[in-house]
Amino acid sequence: MLATHYLLLRNLHVGCAALSGTLFALRGALRIRGVPWANHRALRAASYAIDTTLLCAAILLMLIIHQYPFIDPWLTVKVSLLVLYIGLGLTALKWARTSATRSLAFAGALLTFCAIVAVAVAHYLGHR
Repeated sequence: MLATHYLLLRNLHVGCAALSGTLFALRGALRIRGVPWANHRALRAASYAIDTTLLCAAILLMLIIHQYPFIDPWLTVKVSLLVLYIGLGLTALKWARTSATRSLAFAGALLTFCAIVAVAVAHYLGHR
């Protein structure tokens, strides 16, 4: 029954990934420029809502396609990159004490996000 919603869930996942990456890029750029509302409560709430929806859709897709981290290599890579992305993102938006550290973490997070997308697209194109 869940499988009948595969296309909807995939599109939701892709859309949320695009929104999440865009919002992170915006917040990171604002944070590097020292704009105070980069970490405004509304932006953080939107980020949490988008990322939660993204993760829920990912889990449901995983159950539908019966592929799991630490069993299927492409998904293991994707989840590992996600952990790195979260750490770099937190460093860029919260933990960094200097602008150089913040900028490096931000660039690393953006590159990691692109790598996550590349793994997903390569898997999708390989299984069409």
